[in-house]
Amino acid sequence: MKLSIYNIKAEVVGEQELNPRVFDVAVNESLVHQAAVTQQANERQVLAHTKDRGAVRGGGKKPWRQKGTGRARAGSSRSPLWRGGGVTFGPTKDRNFSKKMNVKMKRKAICMVLSDKVHHNEFLILDSIDFKNGKTKPAVAVLKTLEKNVLQPDAKAARSMLIITDSKNELAQRALRNVVAVSFIPIQNINIVDLLKYRSVIMTKAGVEKIEKIYAPART
Repeated sequence: MKLSIYNIKAEVVGEQELNPRVFDVAVNESLVHQAAVTQQANERQVLAHTKDRGAVRGGGKKPWRQKGTGRARAGSSRSPLWRGGGVTFGPTKDRNFSKKMNVKMKRKAICMVLSDKVHHNEFLILDSIDFKNGKTKPAVAVLKTLEKNVLQPDAKAARSMLIITDSKNELAQRALRNVVAVSFIPIQNINIVDLLKYRSVIMTKAGVEKIEKIYAPART
């Protein structure tokens, strides 16, 4: 499988042979869903936290004697039945939402999503991404050129792009960080949630070579 390589002017400058072990993998929706749920669960923060009667301050003294007052017996003013008391069965920070998934399954799911992008013409290879001045306006002009001449989405569809490079590029990241519906990540941060979130994926030629080297190493 071959794809054309473009420059930032949307001109064809070459071809890239894609490894079918990465870019031509049959999609298993269950595995992709499992990978997405696992990542989101592991990113979940446990914020809600309540105190039970043992953790609430005070209440050490018995409010009144056990018998003879005509009132219900009470052992602590921090009982859940009292105002200012503890909470019964409330959420705590001890909860653990993390899930486990082996590396091969995660990588397989990423390959499936990349393959789907390729088959639906939502994957674009650039020779390089270089915004020397780090300015947003010329960067957006480049995206518009690529959309119009290469990606050609539905006219009613809003922009949705994930740009992946082989390494960190601070100038490009600075130029694109305020652009709506555009995300910029290095190849080492590739993840299933971002791939599913954005419609189009733009990757540099060096990024393609690096991901093939990691996800489909040469067999010996």
